[in-house]
Amino acid sequence: MLSFATIVAPATPPGEGGVGIIRLSGPQAVDYLKIVCKGKSPVSAMKSHQLYHGHLLNRDLEHVDEVLAVVMRAPRSYTGEDVVEVHCHGGSQIQRSVLDLFLAVGAQMAAPGEFTQRAFLSGRMDLAQAEAVVAVIKARSERASRVALDQLDGHLSRLIHHFSRQLKDSLALLEAHIDFPDDEVGTLDLSALLAPVRDLSLEMGSLVESFDVGRALREGISVLILGRPNVGKSSLMNAMLGESRSIVTEVAGTTRDTLEESLVLGGFPVRLIDAAGVRETVDPVEREGVRRAREKALSADLVLMVVDGSGPLTDEDFLALELCQSDKTVIVVNKSDLAQAADITRFIGFERLVSISAKHGFGLADLRELIVEQFGRDESFSAGEGVVITERRHRDALLRAITALEGVLVSVDTLAPLECLAVELREALSSLGQITGETTPDEILDQIFSQFCIGK
Repeated sequence: MLSFATIVAPATPPGEGGVGIIRLSGPQAVDYLKIVCKGKSPVSAMKSHQLYHGHLLNRDLEHVDEVLAVVMRAPRSYTGEDVVEVHCHGGSQIQRSVLDLFLAVGAQMAAPGEFTQRAFLSGRMDLAQAEAVVAVIKARSERASRVALDQLDGHLSRLIHHFSRQLKDSLALLEAHIDFPDDEVGTLDLSALLAPVRDLSLEMGSLVESFDVGRALREGISVLILGRPNVGKSSLMNAMLGESRSIVTEVAGTTRDTLEESLVLGGFPVRLIDAAGVRETVDPVEREGVRRAREKALSADLVLMVVDGSGPLTDEDFLALELCQSDKTVIVVNKSDLAQAADITRFIGFERLVSISAKHGFGLADLRELIVEQFGRDESFSAGEGVVITERRHRDALLRAITALEGVLVSVDTLAPLECLAVELREALSSLGQITGETTPDEILDQIFSQFCIGK
């Protein structure tokens, strides 16, 4: 766990820029600023949350930088402690010199995520909100950013607390009948006890189902463009990106390795992968490209299986098709601007099919729509309602809670003692508490915060 020494770290990324920010937090943050900063207004007179101009001096009274400094006094700060931020010039050497000033007077270098961990420990935010800080920073689309900001604002936390309150009410009712004779508290109405348990299990199940969308928003969707050589895979990638990124020639086998580019579709961050054409070949370089295409077909979230609609299907088409799983494949019939000769009835079991012309852009809107629909279009979410979970840890905790609630129902059906029902309810509450941090083990907390950047 954390010590409560005063910590310091850069709050802006390394490199050159107009402004760099060095952040301190802890009981001596203001004292350390007094030592190194001189200005018209003494540090002791600085009002909280206001910027002041000053100069930083080292122990030899040499000028280090001209800065703006702000003091944010506890508890009205990010960490809940006294926080100081120094806005210096954004050069890497200047920032290093400012950081060294504070280290020299006694501050300790912050560990990754230590500022946010202190915010969590001081009660400024719960664990789900703390995790959302990283999600906001790493969001790769506006939609992903909105989900992360909702979680940071406490939308998920409030829902989890709602679940917990109802379970605590049921547990209190149950424990009253365990601890006191029937003549004191009356007869236990099991139907009244089980009704909220069933309802909560369903609500938690709906929340778990949102994880597929949430994971796609947080991690992005990997979309593989697959097919035999010369069906227009590279042309499709260029058309999707709106720029010439893949080399397009009449020579079969031009693409010999996987090429990846990023874009946003329907609010989802997408990683588009152009793979080598699938065919039997003796060329060692091309064979390695085909092998990598096979691997990507197994791991990709979605496969765009491209065929040339202007000619008959070939054995190589079906060789590529063997790599595809029907539930995560879209058949893309390219060259729809030409006379069609491909027998698309051969794609038995593949429900999603779209005709396009990568050269002229026909059908690309329909293809984009199919890609987005594959990962769920929740209209209530699009309108800004509902809660989406993005962390696998949250999903797993909810699944454990649901399993415990199902155990309550089984215990009732098997006429198990009331103590067994109470154990299952406590297990459900403990699982929910791991989402918000109330019952999360220290080693899990350390693991979560170690994934943060230094300075956050």
